[in-house]
Amino acid sequence: MAEIQPLLQSRAADEEGQSEREEQTNGSSRVAQRRAARVASLDVFRGLCVFLMMLVDYAGSIFPIIAHVPWNGLHLADFVMPFFLFVAGVSVAIVYKKVSDRVEATWKVLLRALKLFLLGVLLQGGYFHGVNSLTYGVDVGKIRLLGILQRIAIGYLVAALCEIWLPCQMLRGDGSTRKYTWQGYAVLLLCAIYLGLLYGLYVPDWQFSVVQSKSSLLTANDSYVYTVKCSVRGDLGPACNAAGMIDRVILGINHLYAKPVYRNLKECNMSSHGQVPETSPSWCHAPFDPEGILSSLTAAVTCIIGLQYGHALIQLQHHKERLWKWFISSVSLMGLGLLLALLGIPLNKSLSTISYMMVTSATAGITFCMLYMLVDVYGWRKLTFVLEWMGKHSLSIFILVTSNIVVIAVQGFYLKSPENNIVHWIISRFVHE
Repeated sequence: MAEIQPLLQSRAADEEGQSEREEQTNGSSRVAQRRAARVASLDVFRGLCVFLMMLVDYAGSIFPIIAHVPWNGLHLADFVMPFFLFVAGVSVAIVYKKVSDRVEATWKVLLRALKLFLLGVLLQGGYFHGVNSLTYGVDVGKIRLLGILQRIAIGYLVAALCEIWLPCQMLRGDGSTRKYTWQGYAVLLLCAIYLGLLYGLYVPDWQFSVVQSKSSLLTANDSYVYTVKCSVRGDLGPACNAAGMIDRVILGINHLYAKPVYRNLKECNMSSHGQVPETSPSWCHAPFDPEGILSSLTAAVTCIIGLQYGHALIQLQHHKERLWKWFISSVSLMGLGLLLALLGIPLNKSLSTISYMMVTSATAGITFCMLYMLVDVYGWRKLTFVLEWMGKHSLSIFILVTSNIVVIAVQGFYLKSPENNIVHWIISRFVHE
């Protein structure tokens, strides 16, 4: 568990970066470098990510305006994942500022990513029950394989390997600034592969079955059989996109997210109880994973972008220089992302489109600039001490929230019957499923 925390907690990343610097210093310089290595705004940023995650998870059903957009567009919830990836990339720059043994560092990265991935499968694979169920356990044939922590693990792995293995060129003779050209090539390669697969793969018609109790389409296996008509290439809709096809072929449809947010589209006519009628289009009944394989490519790019912000944090010595570089980068990314959106590449979280990746990464960069000014430049840490504490314990909080341990504990206190608990009361009166 301790090896996973550097991915979600900047404190561990700072401490590891400090140990490398302390090997080359002594006396008073050691104390000075320890203070310089500590960037409180990273903790605050990570705490903000955790807070937003909790906010949209618990309040999104009450206030749909902050919940995930059904398909194209952006709401508050759609910024949470890119924020996590961005700050993980910044932390990678601190942890791997200096690598003495690349092979050893690579094995360390692989082990951490694997542990984080497996933890994500446990927490989000379906083992722990939701607020409307008092059971636990999951059929391994239907366990969800990808999710939030899995995506962070993939992004961290790609960014860390780029930092460890891809060379950089000195921009000036004193070595104070470096040009990470090869990491830029890695970004272009990932984007090219993503675009090539998303727009180039042919998506044929496909079928899937859903277990039901009654139906005119009932088969010998007691399930509905739905057919989705596609036979297209380059479609970005929920039914016939290449991202969904790749996941169905590689992961299997039973291992995808069973309740995709696109069911909230008006075409699906989903009821307030989360049921999709048989008269809705067939794809409305199908699973779809917003943290799928193809979209993990652009998610990794977000992590590499955060890595570049981390480079500026380490190499530039003055606040003004750092803020200026971050601001220019963020504005450039924002402008390019919005331009692509106007040209026809939609802002889509479920597909993690190029425009979505750029706009959300730019937003993360601007948010980081603001927090850095507030916390590290002006020293107003009292205003953000709660977020800073949450950032230092982000993994623990994430586990408690994602596994519903807190909800389970609260549901355990009831009056006369198990249904008479505060969680059930809140859901029945305020939550729109």
